[in-house]
Amino acid sequence: STITKRFGTYENKDGGWGGPPRDAAYNSFGGRNDRSKSAFFNDRGAGSRGRFCTFVCRYERGGFAGGGNSRWVEDSREDDWSKPTAPNERLEHELFSGSNTGINFEKYDDIPVEATGSNCPPHIESFHDVDMGEIIMGNITLSRYTRPTPVQKHAIPIIKSKRDLMACAQTGSGKTAAFLLPVLSQIYTDGPGDALQAENGRYGRRKQYPISLVLAPTRELALQIYDEARKFAYRSRVRPCVVYGGADIGQQIRDLERGCHLLVATPGRLVDMMERGKIGLDYCNYLVLDEADRMLDMGFEPQIRRIVEQDTMPPKGIRQTMMFSATFPKEIQILARDFLDDYIFLAVGRVGSTSENITQKVVWVEETDKRSFLLDLLNATGKDSLTLVFVETKKGADALEDFLYHEGYACTSIHGDRSQRDREEALHQFRSGRCPILVATAVAARGLDISNVKHVINFDLPSDIEEYVHRIGRTGRVGNLGLATSFFNDKNSNITKDLLDILVEAKQEVPSWLESLAYEHQHKSSSRGRSKRFSGGFGARDYRQTSGGSGSFSSNRAGRNAGGHGGNRGFGGGEEMMFSPFLLSVVHFYSQIKNVTYSSCIFTA
Repeated sequence: STITKRFGTYENKDGGWGGPPRDAAYNSFGGRNDRSKSAFFNDRGAGSRGRFCTFVCRYERGGFAGGGNSRWVEDSREDDWSKPTAPNERLEHELFSGSNTGINFEKYDDIPVEATGSNCPPHIESFHDVDMGEIIMGNITLSRYTRPTPVQKHAIPIIKSKRDLMACAQTGSGKTAAFLLPVLSQIYTDGPGDALQAENGRYGRRKQYPISLVLAPTRELALQIYDEARKFAYRSRVRPCVVYGGADIGQQIRDLERGCHLLVATPGRLVDMMERGKIGLDYCNYLVLDEADRMLDMGFEPQIRRIVEQDTMPPKGIRQTMMFSATFPKEIQILARDFLDDYIFLAVGRVGSTSENITQKVVWVEETDKRSFLLDLLNATGKDSLTLVFVETKKGADALEDFLYHEGYACTSIHGDRSQRDREEALHQFRSGRCPILVATAVAARGLDISNVKHVINFDLPSDIEEYVHRIGRTGRVGNLGLATSFFNDKNSNITKDLLDILVEAKQEVPSWLESLAYEHQHKSSSRGRSKRFSGGFGARDYRQTSGGSGSFSSNRAGRNAGGHGGNRGFGGGEEMMFSPFLLSVVHFYSQIKNVTYSSCIFTA
């Protein structure tokens, strides 16, 4: 096709991003100096109606209510949604100036991947291996994506084949783009479809009928997905919106009335909007549940069933449904069957399970010694490194923030009792480095994309191992080095066996006292009766598959040596633990990622 031909050979002669070469016809998406002379809009062919110079563009910077959008074209009923609209240089700079660069995905080629289900489509090796259209390919270039991550290689062709999907992949592996790219690509190809009958997206219409719905468990994750959707909807006729609790609902309603084709929402606020008659799901062709296990397992099931099964949303088999998460226990997979039809189960090995980008350390620290040991860690890692400290309770978060503040550390905190404005301000201060220490409860553990977090500290270990997996995933994201340190004592004995399995499977150093405790608790290794839940580097297995069953595909299955973790390697047990060897290992870690010598990292243990 013309699109495939156009993008199969384009050259990047500006040399800025290391992506595939692109020709002059596509420079309107890349080098800004060539826009005035680009042939991109002068060669539209018979399909053009000449309206591109008369589009009314409305843009507002999204505030705390999430209002604002990448581009708004009032005549969203234009026949050909696959054609890009005119560029907006100011908006382009805002959306893409902070895109990541320099990530080396070659190191992820050996991450294990398994796809199970009937007629699994083959995976791709390049974004050019599947036709996603001009708009998506241009925005991929602007986002400086050079090649797909493992989850994207497999999920994109599955979604493009219009199959339901249950994908188990760690946060930080690129799964947000794994569903946004093919879904938006399909919307651009198909146009508004039946939603046009409801005049969907018309400016000022009181009830909106989104074509695609993305559900997320937390406000922070919803905003993060919305920000990504704005990037990939740039220069299109699709208007993303976001609604979530804790913000001004009036402002969100006004933003919806400007038009909504792709909606990102938390379940509670979406139910509220539906009951107010502001959202109709009659024409929702694409449903995505991100962090699906958390939404189903932690009390969101009634709201999700209200949205999916008890309203006007097309049933499974007609709509396309995708579920993403870092873990999918068997119980949750069985529950998720109600939402999926003839789905493919995709299991992608955890980022870091076959490489050394996340260094996991477990140390024995009594409750009364935690604060003192935390100060030693912070002194060793340096005050400028982004450090995320997890605690179990809201009261504990406030108390630890006050303690660190009085010790002279620039820190902030987020938890459920803080207002939405305060939480967003805290995240902004942390991301910018003004407050490089963030104390958080589990509200920040799921799905947040905070780049350059160097150290995650589990001041309080969680009560289940899935939460541990999500927490340590805040560091070492998509190719960067990270360190995760966990304080362990008698209160955490319920996760001893699962924690040992994680460390062994990831080829981490295992303290001898942890091995001894795991042996003592081997008969009660898991509260749910599961053992080795993460064997083979995956966060879950397809429960439909029996051993040696058919209908599965696997790639990059590297052999693993579960042994070799040796003795305590500087870790003591109980009263006899020596802090200095561990803190020296922290200094060693930072000397590696900062390219400095031990002599420049001297500290007092």
